[in-house]
This record gives sequence, C-alpha cells and structure tokens, in this order.
Amino acid sequence: MKKQFSKEVINQLKYYVYIYSDPETNEIFYVGKGIGNRVFSHLVSLEDNEKSRTIRRILERGQEPKIEILTHGLEDEHTALKVEAAIIDLIGKDNLTNRVRGWQSGVFGRVEVNQIISHYDREPVEIDEPVILIRLNTTFRYNMTDVELYDATRGMWRIGDDREKASYVFAVFDGIVHEVYKILAWFPAGSTFNTRGSFDEESRWEFVGQIAEEEVRCKYIRKSVEHYLTRSAQNPIKYVNIK
Repeated sequence: MKKQFSKEVINQLKYYVYIYSDPETNEIFYVGKGIGNRVFSHLVSLEDNEKSRTIRRILERGQEPKIEILTHGLEDEHTALKVEAAIIDLIGKDNLTNRVRGWQSGVFGRVEVNQIISHYDREPVEIDEPVILIRLNTTFRYNMTDVELYDATRGMWRIGDDREKASYVFAVFDGIVHEVYKILAWFPAGSTFNTRGSFDEESRWEFVGQIAEEEVRCKYIRKSVEHYLTRSAQNPIKYVNIK
C-alpha cells in the first residue's frame, strides 16, 4: 500500500472523509477527515490510544489496515467535519476507536425528522410551572436512548436548596426541550446511580423522576426555551417560576 498521495491526487481529493477497518473482519474502527496525506498519518503515529493500538495489532499480524476514502472533493473543512460527524453517528461511537463524537454531531449528526424540524423551526413556548431547565451541552446526542437521556439529565449537578421548589426538569439542548421529567425526589450525587466517574463535591445532587404526564409533556416537548437562557452562561442550571 502506498503511504502518500501524489500532488495531482491531492489536488483532486481536496478535503475528504476516510475510514480504517480491520482486513480480517472488515469491521470499521476509525472515521476521520483530512486533506493532503492526513489519511496515512495514523500508520506512523506514536500516540497511545485505542486507534493506534488497533493499528499496531494489525501490523504485528503482518497485515495492514484497510483504508478507504468515503467521500472526497469537499471544498472546505467545515463540510468534511459535518460528513465525519454523520458517519460516526451512523456507525456508533461505541463501535469505533474515535475518542470523541464528530464535530457538532449533536446538531449535524444523526437526527430524527421531527427533531430537525424543531431545531430549525424553534417554536417558542412560555413556561407556566415551576421548573428547572438543564442544558445538556456536551452529553447530548439526538439518537440517545430514553434511559441515556434520563441519566444524562438527572445528575450530577451542583444545585442549591431551591431545587426542592421545582415540579419538573426539562432536558434542554441548543435551546430546545427534548424531554420533561416530573421530579419525585432529590438525592446526594451517586446515591442512585453513578455513570460519570468519580466526583468529590458534596454540593452535587441528582434527582429521581419519571416522564411527565402527557398534558404537560406535549405542551413543552420540542419547543424552544432559549428566551429563558443566556447563551454565554456557564451554569447549565436555570430556574423558572421558582421564588
């Protein structure tokens, strides 16, 4: 296998998206984007990560990873990043050695049609009940299971005593409500589940709840609450109608 492209090939490829797979199983283990000879750089990488270890195991067998260009001729990196994100979401990050999901895959990855409509229509809604908005800035993805979304929403948060005044929690991403939970009880973080590794702050809490009654849920689901939020705010917690 050649380890570099000619200048002419590079000019024709422009930006591209590529995959690495195991030649014995044909299982894809890495998705990337690049320009020039980026696609070959992993073969000589000295990084200690799952991708590099997988490549080394294949080389030690006397084989080479199968490298394929999925799409090319892309005019800019922005487009390549979007394509990469969509492919990672389609295959599933858990099936790959990619350390992170694709760039902005929460927005540009795999999205159900009703969710993409709500993302761009952005129909605003006024909140009547005492609620806590929780912004899932880094943990959200559109193809999350119900359990994954619930666990990502319910903990572990640094939150004050006013939490007890709220009736509902809204799972919010990019200003859109993706689920509404009725709060049953609050517990110190780690009491009922622990899927986010270690923590050492006594002020962190988690709630146990259930999907809100259909009348409440239908009023808010897939509606925009961005008018209640300050985009530059670092705190993912926002109280509404709590005094």
